[in-house]
Amino acid sequence: MKARLTRLSRRYQLALRRHLKQGPRASLQPARGLGRQAMALGLETLDVARIHEAALASLEASSSRDGFVKRAEMFFAETITPIEKTHRAALKASTRLNQLTQALGRRTVDLAASGRHLKQGIAQRKAVEQALKKSAGHYARLVKESRRLQKHLRHLTHQILSAQEEERKKISRELHDEVAQTLLGINVRLLTLKKEATVNTKGLKKEIASTQRLVEKSAQTMSRFAREFGKHHDT
Repeated sequence: MKARLTRLSRRYQLALRRHLKQGPRASLQPARGLGRQAMALGLETLDVARIHEAALASLEASSSRDGFVKRAEMFFAETITPIEKTHRAALKASTRLNQLTQALGRRTVDLAASGRHLKQGIAQRKAVEQALKKSAGHYARLVKESRRLQKHLRHLTHQILSAQEEERKKISRELHDEVAQTLLGINVRLLTLKKEATVNTKGLKKEIASTQRLVEKSAQTMSRFAREFGKHHDT
């Protein structure tokens, strides 16, 4: 379908060029033939209008201005006549057709300006492409730096955890030594009490009370150690 449409566009351009060169008395029979070909391809009025616009764009530079637009509009109107006759909506489309032919005339005048805008658009597109390439490179560098920082963060986290574990071990050893010393002191005091049991009964009661307090303090120390160590272990 695309190849057939391309061939029709070329035939339309050649026929329109020939018609304009022949002057105001040129026959419109070729236009009607092109219209029947377009109808056979299933084209609508707007499709033919696009073909006509493309043909005008290619003929603009080489054409003379005297009556050019008017005769081109007549050729286009004759081309779409077979298509318009095949649709019941053709009667309602007359106003739209007039607007379309007028727009085609204005489009012919605006082709030069459109060309300049097109060049500007191409230049802007190239600038955007360059900016996108630059942004892509910057993004790649950011991703690489982010990965490096993540690796460094994992290393620091491992060091912190290792240091915390060493700190827990140190606290454990210190508390163990403290409790051991307390228990040793209790044992020594109990031996002393054993010797004094037969000598001084009143002093014995005082020593026993003191030793009991020492035992309670040791138990509290052990309980506090268990709680604190559990908190450190959970974190």
